[in-house]
Amino acid sequence: MNTMKSQLPRKFLGWVLSLGLVGQAFAADGDWPQWRGPNRDGRSASQSLLKAWPDSGPKLAWSYSDTGMGYSSVAVAGGKVYTLGKIDNRAVAICLDSKTGQKVWATDFANGKVEKEYNTNWGDGPRSTPTIDGDHVYCLSDLGVLACLDRNTGKVVWSKDFVAEFGSKHPTWGFSESVLIDGDKVIATPGGKAFLVGFNKKTGEKVWESKNSYDAQYVSIIKADFDGIPTYVTAAKEGLIGTHAITGEELFKSPKTGNPTAVIPTPIVQGNRIYHSSGYGAGNVALDIAKDGDKLVANQVYAANKESMENHHGGYVLHDGTIFGFSRAYRGVWMAQDFKTGDVLWYKKVGNSRSGSIGFADGMLYCYDDGEGICYLAKPSKEGWESVGQVKLPETTSLDRKQGAIWAHPVIADGKLFIRDLEKLFAFDIAQ
Repeated sequence: MNTMKSQLPRKFLGWVLSLGLVGQAFAADGDWPQWRGPNRDGRSASQSLLKAWPDSGPKLAWSYSDTGMGYSSVAVAGGKVYTLGKIDNRAVAICLDSKTGQKVWATDFANGKVEKEYNTNWGDGPRSTPTIDGDHVYCLSDLGVLACLDRNTGKVVWSKDFVAEFGSKHPTWGFSESVLIDGDKVIATPGGKAFLVGFNKKTGEKVWESKNSYDAQYVSIIKADFDGIPTYVTAAKEGLIGTHAITGEELFKSPKTGNPTAVIPTPIVQGNRIYHSSGYGAGNVALDIAKDGDKLVANQVYAANKESMENHHGGYVLHDGTIFGFSRAYRGVWMAQDFKTGDVLWYKKVGNSRSGSIGFADGMLYCYDDGEGICYLAKPSKEGWESVGQVKLPETTSLDRKQGAIWAHPVIADGKLFIRDLEKLFAFDIAQ
């Protein structure tokens, strides 16, 4: 059923936020067209949403029970919802109607059967969020096949196999990044000698590659402009890495948030400052990027790895000079950290959560406990945790996630909150 309240007519937004970022996806009001939203920072496009939820939580608008195995989140654009899953041992892209949850199309675009390519003790299936650009949607499978599909019909336009074509090595837990659209290029991380590669987004032809060499991790690339130098920012086990977006030369590297196990969260850039955090004892770092001739220098402003932000894979958001997210410190807490100084402002243990993911929309935080399947609506306070509602998934997966949890990040788009647990996708009505 559809309980979606009437929306204002959509209008195309042609702005770029003053975060020093370039190359973001343009989004209509309410759209979430790629990983972590229009600007890859966990913040939604403009929409008018409830500022508190009733005790029973927001109303379930619809649910869909056939997204298959996998941890892909959703992208939302033009009244359609896109995600990926493993169904019958195939990687499948799925398009649903945002208002009703009805399937529009589903396309088998790659092999989904995992033999021994990567560790599946925490479950298998696609992990990447589709990226929507114009009439196309770009999808990456856990086995490293990148495909461009017609977003209206699901027809495959082109595909590239990272392993077969670039000799790429599967990350320990599968390919997981969500690819970046930068002008006429799709930027991805096959890893190895071709650490970063740019493909013509219409034909799939390789048109650019970086000159540095690292194995792929799980980080999704962002693009920033530092004093006129266009830079792709990502991370590997070796730490944060900046690569010139035109020449492919490495511009800087900072080892602080690298670790030997898994580097996952997406960096945040504001002005000339990069903030990044990762797990496995790495903690967090803030770097101020300065121009030195045709190079960039990364100056460490602060770094901490104990009793501070140590974000495993749920991400963080920046609002009003404060970083909000889930930290593995104190056996798992929600935390606020001063973006300028790195000081921890507060932390709060909520429920039995050991990890969680976060999003920001219409002035509010959406804090998701991925162990218990509870999403909290909270005020972004510098003083302490202040929840004004919560919703629990009405049911969880019937599939075997092994040691995995409900890891797909929540998405706030089109007046709804979308939460996925493997084959089950739920849409809650949160519009005012």
